[in-house]
Amino acid sequence: MIDEPLLVKDLGEHGLLKKLQSYCPREIIGDDGAVLGITPGKSLVVTTDVLVDGVHFSDRTTTAFDVGWRAAAANLSDLAAMGANPLGITVGLSLPGEKAVDWVEKLYQGMKACLEVYGTSIVGGDICRSAVTSIAITAFGEVLPTRIIRRSNAKPGDVIVITGLHGLSRGGLEILLDSSKSKNLEFQERERLIEAHQRPKPRLDVLPYLAQIPENIAISGMDSSDGLADAIKQICSYSGVGATINGENLHIFSGLTKLAGLAKAGEWLLYGGEDFELVLSLPLNFALSLVENLSFDAAIIGEITQGCEIKIINGKSHSFQLTLNEAQGFQHF
Repeated sequence: MIDEPLLVKDLGEHGLLKKLQSYCPREIIGDDGAVLGITPGKSLVVTTDVLVDGVHFSDRTTTAFDVGWRAAAANLSDLAAMGANPLGITVGLSLPGEKAVDWVEKLYQGMKACLEVYGTSIVGGDICRSAVTSIAITAFGEVLPTRIIRRSNAKPGDVIVITGLHGLSRGGLEILLDSSKSKNLEFQERERLIEAHQRPKPRLDVLPYLAQIPENIAISGMDSSDGLADAIKQICSYSGVGATINGENLHIFSGLTKLAGLAKAGEWLLYGGEDFELVLSLPLNFALSLVENLSFDAAIIGEITQGCEIKIINGKSHSFQLTLNEAQGFQHF
């Protein structure tokens, strides 16, 4: 006889809250609000992200632990995109009473595991009953006012840097939806694609290198959660500039090409989304130093130009046509 799983409705609100409080620092939670210290002279950065079952995750492709990891990572990535170091997150959880308590606990285990890598924690939140499971996270970070990364800081003559490869998360999703498609991949290629989708790494590790750039140098950028093409478009739009992208420098991960062919891999590179890399605009000398300090997957991919045109110069190494289509990429509506 199989034991029936303990459901949220069996515990009730206070019983569930008591379980979830074990994933938070005891000295912070328990009152009506969290009290967080902020370093004098720094600015507070606040960002909110919502993940909904059936839109951002599903049991078919993502375990509860990985949903938690991805939820935390998405918010930490937004802080990294602003140049901010994390102080903590709050979690608003909506779920049906029929949800298994074990699923909820694994969700929080995943969030906690991701946050611990970056020295931060869950500092509060709320739960409520809902027909659909959703996770609303608000993340808090701090940054020197002179080190804030803004989409509107790009200037003609700056170069565009990406901190890593793109398209991997979309490739990982494809494998999780249909594992037979990965039969031509080496084990390491397959695992890297799946990990990119299930447990992305927010690029907070880039911030110490950016801190070495003089404070009078404005840095523009954002993360590539909605796709590399969208990030380039947003930076150019907010800054009132254009861009020329060198297709030779848009490196495609070998596993993507084996998985989907060159043309589709190129499409995923530009529009796949959820890679959580940083796309930055800064002067060439600082960009060269940054790329040298980061992994070999980081690259200078283009230059900021006058006007508003965004174009890609196709390199000889690519047999597919690269175009920046504003209608592609993920949009909720």
